Amino acid sequence: MIELFMSAFVTLFVVIDPPGCAPIYAGLTTNASAAARRSMAIRACLIAAVILLGFALFGEALLAAMHIGLDAFRVAGGIMLFLIALEMVFEKRTERRNDRADKVREDPQHEDVSVFPMAMPMLAGPGAIASIMLLSSNAQGIEGTLVVLAALALVLVLTLMALLAASPLMRAFGDKVEAVVTRLLGVLLAALATQYVIDGLRASFS
Repeated sequence: MIELFMSAFVTLFVVIDPPGCAPIYAGLTTNASAAARRSMAIRACLIAAVILLGFALFGEALLAAMHIGLDAFRVAGGIMLFLIALEMVFEKRTERRNDRADKVREDPQHEDVSVFPMAMPMLAGPGAIASIMLLSSNAQGIEGTLVVLAALALVLVLTLMALLAASPLMRAFGDKVEAVVTRLLGVLLAALATQYVIDGLRASFS
């Protein structure tokens, strides 16, 4: 169970990427009051939790209804996560997030950033949804599912802490440290994604 928890925690932490979301959130909420920033951060994490919980509990049934095998989803999810990892290593993901943030700043109708772009697609994006479904499918029984959900809860709590401390963290660490951390997490995610593909192919042809 400890191995499952660590695997789920590392995967979700890398994909959701709290250190990468913090500076984006700080930039989006520059003109907001401290109370508004706190409220939006809590709301964003709660909405993301509901979305990911839904896919964790009902994602396998959704795949079955669409006649998609778990092994095929493991391969597809692994490839998707590997592409995300490449973007993290070469900083393309950060550039895309910044572009989204700039568009939101330019649109005065999107003052509340808790739903878009924070909850979706930054926290509960395609990578996080694929990850939670893969982890839930690999978990055996109710205990395994609860372990995965506990890892998800811990990652979201850390994400909330990162969002609440976004402005002080940015002043303390700066862009260079964030870039190094993002690249390291990207390399780790690439290895995890490759393992997903290997497991899916092995199960398909065994």
